[in-house]
Amino acid sequence: MKSALLHVSVPFVLCVAWANTSLFDGVQVDLSSEHYAEQRVAGLPGFLAMPCNCLVNLAYSCMGLYWLLRPGGGPETSRSRYMREVFALMAVLYGPVQWTRLALLRRAPAVLDQWFTLPIFAWVPVWIGFIERGPAKWSAPHAAAHVLSSILSYGLALVHERGFELTLGCHVALAVYKGVRVQLAHGDSRTRRYLVLAVLSCAGFVVLKLLDHCLARYRLFQRLTGHFWSKVCDVMQFHFSFCFLSALPRSAARRAQE
Repeated sequence: MKSALLHVSVPFVLCVAWANTSLFDGVQVDLSSEHYAEQRVAGLPGFLAMPCNCLVNLAYSCMGLYWLLRPGGGPETSRSRYMREVFALMAVLYGPVQWTRLALLRRAPAVLDQWFTLPIFAWVPVWIGFIERGPAKWSAPHAAAHVLSSILSYGLALVHERGFELTLGCHVALAVYKGVRVQLAHGDSRTRRYLVLAVLSCAGFVVLKLLDHCLARYRLFQRLTGHFWSKVCDVMQFHFSFCFLSALPRSAARRAQE
């Protein structure tokens, strides 16, 4: 866990430092509470002014801690445990990042919220590559280069107002493509179910977030808004990705014995 913590925390701290400089002053981010459909509650402190949208971020950290501390199913090598721990630590840190963005409504946490999403999605192909190649053929420098490229790809947000959306779309498409490919090669009915649920959760996250204000016209979405439910879908996407990637090695081993 020490290696995973080091490899997640060092880039995270560097990104926090860079996000608080003038480097990203030109990035298009929303800094107003009007961007969210949930109404602010007068009298509550800033970190709870939108209570539902704020508190839902605890789910990321709780889910991350669950997978961080959960014993690996079946035999788990130190390297496969490292894969799980890195992904879990990313989830643990992502909750406070999003909460800080809502509490402060400032540029630096908004930039960091967008930026940190990219290496999270990038870790899915890295983990899949480890499963496909096995510990003997898996290359740590190649994985590090992939994550570094993901972090640097946020630079596209500096050159176009929709640069982040384009970059994120590419990350999502690559993760889904890799997931489908490894499922066809090594998966079974159980992993297929996890993959479908992860993809559906991802779609729910995107659609509900985009329809936040439109859905707020209906009573059902006026307190627990589309943005809130999009975060629930995002946590589910994280969870089912863990389920899928954790179950794949056992499925691959069974198929190899057939």
